[in-house]
Amino acid sequence: MALVEAARFHNDLEADLARSRLAAEGIDSVLFDVGMSWVGAAIPVRLMVDEADEDEARRLLSRDRDEWV
Repeated sequence: MALVEAARFHNDLEADLARSRLAAEGIDSVLFDVGMSWVGAAIPVRLMVDEADEDEARRLLSRDRDEWV
């Protein structure tokens, strides 16, 4: 299993909403750099997925981002 970055977020809440959105579709993901947004968004929260799920995760996140954020 190789993890790849599917998206970046400026805050933990938005990243967690995205993770939940993917989970609802059966895509496992993990967040890297959570809790670092206090630095002033200098370190984005990275949402990582298995490389086999990358295309579907990106599609889901871009398709309806306004609906889940």
